[in-house]
Amino acid sequence: MFSIDDRNRLRDHVLERARVDIRVVAGAVVGSLAISEGDRWSDLDLTFGVSDGVAISDVLDDFTTDLSREFSATHLFDLPSGAAIYRVFLLPGCLQFDLSFAPASQFRALGPEFRLLFGQAAEQAHVQPPEAQQLFGYAVHHALRARFCIERDRLWQAEYWVSGIRDYALSLACRRRGLPAYHGRGFDLLPQEVKHAAAEALIRSVDRNELLRALSCAVDLLFEETGEVQELARKVAPQLRQLTQTTLQ
Repeated sequence: MFSIDDRNRLRDHVLERARVDIRVVAGAVVGSLAISEGDRWSDLDLTFGVSDGVAISDVLDDFTTDLSREFSATHLFDLPSGAAIYRVFLLPGCLQFDLSFAPASQFRALGPEFRLLFGQAAEQAHVQPPEAQQLFGYAVHHALRARFCIERDRLWQAEYWVSGIRDYALSLACRRRGLPAYHGRGFDLLPQEVKHAAAEALIRSVDRNELLRALSCAVDLLFEETGEVQELARKVAPQLRQLTQTTLQ
């Protein structure tokens, strides 16, 4: 596995390369390392502002060539986000590196985990948590798909949908309590009773009876977290409860 020294060498190399590239006008560290020393397992996230009018794709490709040559980095995937592009790399030792570029006029913090290293950043954007109705709606959709997959004997696909219901219910729980509601970041901060209920919705084996049990627990968990969408939950409750019955009519 990678060491902290490996991660620091990568950080120092990329920052130095950015500082001497006239196209790059600002840089910041984001993620856990922006607000703490991180730990043995923390990955590296760096973001940069590029002069307006410069093609971000060109800068990103130049950095990618350098990372491949100097660190044997493997480009995994890109994630566009507004005007920014995030590129995710895997380096030897299982070190993940997230590199992103945005036009200078749109280079800004999207959350509290942002520490400016050089240059200037625009005023911080306020990223809103996912809408409660959207989270609940997705969970209902997944419940339908889960039960129909069980009836079709597509049990692995059913497992996928049931797990999704649980995750959306936990995201609703995070939103209600002012915790991070994206990517499971607030799950570990939830009250113990919520995590205990969620544990009941974990699938222990991929067979019909166990999937039905987990589906029922996931729906129960969902209804415990509908404080912001009570009217919507009331309308669909009879149908969702029907999905958890042993035999569909």
